[in-house]
Amino acid sequence: MSQEEKDQKISELERENKALREKIAELERRLGINSETSSKPPSSDGLKAKKRTKSLREKGKRKSGGQKGHLGQTLEQVEKADHIINHQPICKCVECGYDVSAVEATKIVKRQVFDIPEPRLVVTEHRVIVKECPACKAELKGNFPVEIKAPVQYGERIKAVGMYLHHQHFIPEDRLKQALGDLFNCPMATGTITKTTKTLDKNLEPVIGAIISAVKSAPMKNLDETGLRVGGKTRWLHVVSTETETWYRVSEKRKDTEVLSGLKGVAVHDHWKSYYKLEGVSHALCNAHHLRELKALEEIEKESWATGMRRLLGLACDYKHRYPDGIPETIVTRIKRLYQQILARGLEFHQCQPPLVRQNNRGRPKRRIGHNLLLRLQNYGDDVLRFLTEVNVPFTNNQAERDLRMMKCKQKISGGFRSFDGAGAFANIRSFLSTVSKRDYNILQSLTDALKGDFTCLI
Repeated sequence: MSQEEKDQKISELERENKALREKIAELERRLGINSETSSKPPSSDGLKAKKRTKSLREKGKRKSGGQKGHLGQTLEQVEKADHIINHQPICKCVECGYDVSAVEATKIVKRQVFDIPEPRLVVTEHRVIVKECPACKAELKGNFPVEIKAPVQYGERIKAVGMYLHHQHFIPEDRLKQALGDLFNCPMATGTITKTTKTLDKNLEPVIGAIISAVKSAPMKNLDETGLRVGGKTRWLHVVSTETETWYRVSEKRKDTEVLSGLKGVAVHDHWKSYYKLEGVSHALCNAHHLRELKALEEIEKESWATGMRRLLGLACDYKHRYPDGIPETIVTRIKRLYQQILARGLEFHQCQPPLVRQNNRGRPKRRIGHNLLLRLQNYGDDVLRFLTEVNVPFTNNQAERDLRMMKCKQKISGGFRSFDGAGAFANIRSFLSTVSKRDYNILQSLTDALKGDFTCLI
């Protein structure tokens, strides 16, 4: 083998060695990330995952538990009890034997027990009285109420309880039948449960329209999406929510954003590119996602600029809570200046790194994960820091994250849906339940009213 062939062989081996090292680093990174350092759910960490001992929040000076001024919730006695049981002392004094049965009490010590009565169905019988006219022998009779349509039927309240357990707590139909039988001796058939769901979904059409109008016109809304299984296929549940309304919708494709036309104000999301196609809205990015990505770069890639950026965003979040009516302009200017300085330091670091090996000659050059994050933070810096200048814009997209969490609970408890219509009905009912809960309305009473077609509280 000539010297030229040896040099060529060495060059080929060096390129192969470099590519393998990059591949090993990528695989090690995949093994290293978890729910703390990425958007992966905690359930993906596995049963053997290490105990979570760190948090994205910096350690503060306050002790754990309720803080000073926090209004706690505890059981308190009521002025008027439903039932009173008097416990009399013995009739004769234990000291002298005097008969005290006729002596009036000097004081009463009260202890109250909060409980519920035995759950049972209450049957109301409606009777139509039939009379015969003595003169012409005509038959005269009363009329049943409009809602009484069968010789035997369930009332709206027991059906509302079924809908509450089914759609709020995700109890499957078969188990719901058993639960209603155990609690109320009322094993409602699964067909009745399905029919009630369809009736409730149909009744909620005007409410859903009002909710959609409210979230579209709100000055700030949170957007997110997650996958769900419908008929054995992956479909998507989208959410647009505010502090007082929630709108869920199911779509076959993730990029189905045409129905979002007409949105106004600020849209807070996790930088999904399709949201940037929406017209007429400003954008704000979720910094909780950025903090997790920065933590991964800090712990796995050991990139020092990520530590500085993570601390800066954490400090900015503290200022957001410290000044709820608006952060002073001097602080905003200083944070933005430090933000640009950290970006410049990170970009300089990556520009000095050797280029990554390209798998082929097509497409743009491959970049490191930290480099891609830096470019995103640079190109969308105004959206990342929008929470500094606009009071109603939050630091994170946690509102939408919390509203979507129920879908994962649904999947774990009762799985997916058999049909697209069933998934759509679930989304509409959950929109109603979430909105009612955010407005502090009584959920059971709201469901009862909805089954009657009464929506005066929401429209």
